[in-house]
Amino acid sequence: MDVQTGSFDPSEFAWKGLTLTPDACSHIRKLASQQPGFLGVRLGIKQTGCAGFGYVLDTVKEPKPGDLLFETDGAKLWVPLSAMPFIDGTEVDYVREGLNEIFKFNNPKAQHECGCGESFGV
Repeated sequence: MDVQTGSFDPSEFAWKGLTLTPDACSHIRKLASQQPGFLGVRLGIKQTGCAGFGYVLDTVKEPKPGDLLFETDGAKLWVPLSAMPFIDGTEVDYVREGLNEIFKFNNPKAQHECGCGESFGV
């Protein structure tokens, strides 16, 4: 796998997939009910931060070609194939931290995170 370009041979991998907790499912369904045309969310990564990679969440009105779909209890999560080597096996949660509510990513491939929690390394 070429980490710089994100290119890899998909046949090298047997994906475990991504999972959504009940709270994440509930929040995604709530967003879908409030926004016309909203189908779900897309979780990708980008090179950023002091640890190497950051998570990127986008709303989905139309999936991109090649995205993988993970669906739990009616909540849809799309992931670009190029991100799978870095986030495969991740559990997506939605939690309250003080006054904030945020998506949290429990990524078994993350070997370290930066101090602010905004980026991770594999």
